[in-house]
Amino acid sequence: MNKRENFKNVKRIVVKIGSSLLTKGGKGLDKIAITDWVSQMATLRKQNVDVILVSSGSVAEGVWRLGLKTRPTTLHELQAAAAVGQMGLVRVFDDSFQQYDLHAAQVLLTHDDLSNRQRYLNARSTLLTLLNFSVVPVINENDTVATEEIRFGDNDTLAALVANLVEADLLIILTDQQGLFTADPSVNPDATLISQISVNDDRLESMAGESRSGLGRGGMSTKVSAARLAARSGAATIVAAGATANVINVILNGEELGTHFLPDIEPLLARKRWLAGQLQVKGQLVLDDGAVEMLKNNGKSLLAVGVKWTTGQFERGELVTCVDLNGVEIARGLVNYGSEETQKIAGKNSFEFEKLLGYADDLELIHRDNLVLI
Repeated sequence: MNKRENFKNVKRIVVKIGSSLLTKGGKGLDKIAITDWVSQMATLRKQNVDVILVSSGSVAEGVWRLGLKTRPTTLHELQAAAAVGQMGLVRVFDDSFQQYDLHAAQVLLTHDDLSNRQRYLNARSTLLTLLNFSVVPVINENDTVATEEIRFGDNDTLAALVANLVEADLLIILTDQQGLFTADPSVNPDATLISQISVNDDRLESMAGESRSGLGRGGMSTKVSAARLAARSGAATIVAAGATANVINVILNGEELGTHFLPDIEPLLARKRWLAGQLQVKGQLVLDDGAVEMLKNNGKSLLAVGVKWTTGQFERGELVTCVDLNGVEIARGLVNYGSEETQKIAGKNSFEFEKLLGYADDLELIHRDNLVLI
């Protein structure tokens, strides 16, 4: 294999595994393959790389367990199959990670969890906390309760949104295809594998096709869309054949495997663009000189003790602007408390929160991961 960009320095990756891989083409969970992927992820976790797994397969496993000949088409049957299949997925992944003295955590998400600002912040905080505990989150769409209006549509999209959520460096999509070809290789013998391509390349739509396995909802077109979504937060995407020996480590070693989708923006700039330009500012925090110094020169989170007063009405998870005593904007970020609560704790230390609010949630008013300097 040839060499491409070396991913050895990545600190956080999202790995998505497709249904056909996980279930041996619909014949029940492939425990041998799962154990092998888990072994590779466990090695990364031991090297202090954060790993988030997005797992398809709950519906496919449920279909096999229920003895159904084909994937259901009605929503309630799909939800029932997902509920049955999820039990098997959770058990296999938990047992596999336990072999390496690692804990896994089941996280089920719907689109509403990531479009609602409060729930977005809650989901992000939970995932980052799990990673701090060296736990491997195993994420799936909450098919059991999702409706057509709120479902992601495929786990490729879910994986990309999770990559945005946790600011992953790299999204790896493992599939039963080798990657993106110049044309459909099953009908065009002259089709060639594309090793590397920009997410903004105009040729992508014409080269991507739909799913042929019938087991999942995602085809190559959804993987292209996912790569573009992941690129919004500066993450690169690799789409590769999951059956390749030691596939995850091969990718991280920079071997030329699958298709590498290049983002068009650096992660920090992408985060700053999103926070500074794509969300509506709901309020303002006026900071004392000490807080301004800590934000500008020390890269710290914003604590309530450094806030003099607030203006505007905002809820947890909404965007607020931070200004100095002269009204000069210093930063913007997602606030952990609503405007009423913030007014009560402004100028106070975190150990006073429970007395003032009746509860104590986050210690920071705005965590540094949710804050950008202007």
